[in-house]
Amino acid sequence: MEEKVRVSKLLSELGLCSRREADSYIEQGLVTVDGEVVNELGSRAFRYQKIELQSGAKVQQASRVTVILNKPVGFISHFDDEKDYPPAASLITPENYFASPLDKGRSVRFNTRGLAPAGRLDIDSTGMLVLTQDGRIAKLLIGENSPIEKEYLVRVEGELSFENLDRLKHGLELDGVTLKPAQVSWQNEEQLRFVLREGRKRQIRRMCEMVGLKVLGLKRVRMGRISLGALPAGKWRFVRSEEQF
Repeated sequence: MEEKVRVSKLLSELGLCSRREADSYIEQGLVTVDGEVVNELGSRAFRYQKIELQSGAKVQQASRVTVILNKPVGFISHFDDEKDYPPAASLITPENYFASPLDKGRSVRFNTRGLAPAGRLDIDSTGMLVLTQDGRIAKLLIGENSPIEKEYLVRVEGELSFENLDRLKHGLELDGVTLKPAQVSWQNEEQLRFVLREGRKRQIRRMCEMVGLKVLGLKRVRMGRISLGALPAGKWRFVRSEEQF
């Protein structure tokens, strides 16, 4: 017999919001199950029931900001990484905004509360870091079954045989887990291009070590359909409504 599931979990599974956001919307009376308002935390429903967010919740979601930062070396992605170094979020200031005529009318002095990285970049890595207030985007980019590709340019030192190139593409294990297939190719004589659909801790560096390569530099240049482009190091820009990961 089918069991009821928490409404917050169902909203998250449907991709409508994160579970934390769902709890907030439920408390505000902005969630309905089969047309009836649900306003008690922990409320449950069957999977076949129609669960919707009301317009008030959608207005709140539309006001949430997502930005792209070109992270320099020396900044940590998360506060719990290495406390002696500044967090990348500290670079999201009006002074570091990369101006675009496409952002006309948007204020660079927005409330950054709740702005958090959707994914990690090591302290010694650079490039595209997405920070968002929107749980839907965070789940899309870093959820367990995220379909989003992440592209990296990796400067390496050492010899790489055809056999080991194939191992980088598929066949390596990290922490006892077989890695998902990756796209790996030479960009030029010193640089490899990696395209991954997962992001284990220091994954590319560890993969390279396993085939005898030393990573000299690592830069993320794309997440899904959005590229870093010409965004300078240390600068940030808004992700615009017409852009989709």
